[in-house]
Order: sequence, then C-alpha cells, then structure tokens
Amino acid sequence: MIAVAGFNTAIDRFIRLDALRPGEVSRALGEQVYPGGKGLHVAQTIAALGERVQLVGLIDAAHRNLIARRMSERGVLFHGVEITDSIRNCLALQDANGQITEILGQGPLLSQAQQAALLLDFRRSVDESELVVLSGSLPRGFPPTTYAKLVTQVHGVGKRCLVDASGMAMQNALQSQPFLIKPNRDEIAELLGHPVDDVAAAVGAAAQLQRRGVAMPVVSMGALGAVAADADGYWHAELTLDEVRNSVGSGDCLLAGIAVGIKRGMSLEQTLRLGVACGAATALAEETGFVERRTVEALLPRVRVQRLTI
Repeated sequence: MIAVAGFNTAIDRFIRLDALRPGEVSRALGEQVYPGGKGLHVAQTIAALGERVQLVGLIDAAHRNLIARRMSERGVLFHGVEITDSIRNCLALQDANGQITEILGQGPLLSQAQQAALLLDFRRSVDESELVVLSGSLPRGFPPTTYAKLVTQVHGVGKRCLVDASGMAMQNALQSQPFLIKPNRDEIAELLGHPVDDVAAAVGAAAQLQRRGVAMPVVSMGALGAVAADADGYWHAELTLDEVRNSVGSGDCLLAGIAVGIKRGMSLEQTLRLGVACGAATALAEETGFVERRTVEALLPRVRVQRLTI
C-alpha cells in the first residue's frame, strides 16, 4: 500500500479557448471538470498502474459525491475530511496554440480541529502503508513546517517519504532529509537559489540535494525530461511527443510512476523510465492528472534513458 497526503484537494476546470486576451471577453470552446489537486493526481495514477493506494484530503458537501465516486471507481481508498467551506477551484485555460495558463485557487482556511482531523487520518494511513507521498500545497492554516514534521514522523516508523511541494513547505521539508523530493525546473531554482536551465544543471542540482541528505532526488524539466540520482549514479530520461493535449499534472503522474517503481523495488533506470512514461501519458490525454495503464505501457519502450557522469 502507498499512502498519499494530498490535503489540498481541488476541483480542476480545464477550459479551451480560441485565444486568451486579458481585459477582453473570451468564450469557451469546451470545458471539463475533474476532481483535482496534486495528491489526487498522484493517487489515481498509482491506482491506474495496479498498486493499492490511499489518499487523505479535504472534501466539501458540494463535491463529496463527485470526488468519492471518482476515487472509488479508480481504485483509490479516499479518506475525505469534510469541511463546511468550499475546497479550491483551479483553472487551466488553453488557447488554440496549446499554451496553458493556470490559475490556482487559494482554498479554505482550516480550523485547528480540521487540521487535526487530516493529520489523524494521515497517521492512520502511514500505519497501513509501506511508502508515503506528501504532494502539493498545504491548506491555509497549516504552518510551513508541517511537511518537515511529517517526514520526520514517517522516517521514525522506518518508512520512506517522497515530497513534491514548493516554497517554504519544501524548504522546510528538505531539512528533514526526505528519501526523495521532486522539484520541477522553477522549484529547484527557488530551492537552490540559481537557475537550472538544462540537463547538466539538473544533474548538478541533484548532486547538491544528495549532499543535503536526499537519497533519491528527481528534477523534472518539462520537455527536457527528468534527471534522477541515487547512490549508484545519475540518470536522464526523456520522451518526445508529437502532440500534447493537456500537460497539467504531468509532474504529478511522473511522481506516481516513480513511487510505484520504488514500491516494486525496480532499479533507478527502470523507475525513471516508468515515471517519464506516466508524465507523457497524461500529456496525451484531455483529462488533467490521469493516465491509463495501457497508454503508459505503450510509451515505455519509447522513453530514452541515459546514464550520466558528473
């Protein structure tokens, strides 16, 4: 079992436009609504790959049935902490050229009791799982040290913890030396204080993270693929797609594939290949942050993986 803390659940709205013109009226050509949030994307992708997974996150009355039903249909054991306020709404606006503009909702301010309920469900899920993923932003009210404390708790019971966050939540989590972190290009630049613009720079960044106690750093680089490292070396994987329909959530699906590879005891080369195939698979689909297993399996042979030196 893999446990995913995706506390800041959302409703994702993917809207296609002819063009996005600030200050003008734009008419939607199509709109899709999906349960969302980074942790939810991770969890449903893990389930799609055939692994048992449970997700801890927020839920509200308006979307209780939508989220609970979708998670059940997709094989995710969902522990939803219900709140009276609305959960976040996140917008992705795609113009005719395929360019996507994201607007991420702020979400509710949680009471101490609501925070405690999420943390209690999280601790229970850790007890029942072999691997733990902390994914996405923290709901308002949680201190930025929350992930750092959770990493320490997970390590304290002898389990590995994977973190995908940004800002102070990631800065603090890094101090607790999680087994794996997965920053993207912007997040690693913020984390280390310098640009990471190419594969060579990503390898250097991974080396820096290893020196700071991260056993398996993974740096996702968008179209440039991803770089990962462990005690045996550094790897780069990439897959060129002829068409990208919706790249929102690709990094989440990449992390899900990597979590599955770790859970199954695969080599880093195989793990990174699976992660990149998952990230590419969701970019081929219209739905945000979800893959089909058959698509991942079809893409796996196309992923180019290379061992690197530093």
